[in-house]
Amino acid sequence: MNKFNQQEFNLLRKISKKPNANQRELALEMNVSLGKVNYVLKELKKKGLIKINNFKNNPDKSRYLYLLTPKGLAEKTKITIKFMQRKMEEYEELKNELEKK
Repeated sequence: MNKFNQQEFNLLRKISKKPNANQRELALEMNVSLGKVNYVLKELKKKGLIKINNFKNNPDKSRYLYLLTPKGLAEKTKITIKFMQRKMEEYEELKNELEKK
């Protein structure tokens, strides 16, 4: 993945499935530190791939909602397609190797 690393992609996937997950939940699901999730979230925001909104009516002001921007959704889709193409190529290579044996 060119300018995109695996952790950024994984975090985009997690956010798209559960936008109201907190950083601790995301860190546990991704098996990375809380600090790493915080850093990657900031990078995604800087790249314009997510928006971070505070729950205004929630008494716990530390709760956030992480939303993919249209750019973030497009990037996630593009990376998913590339991943699937690469896996299909690997499958075809393995299939051809087995057929030769």
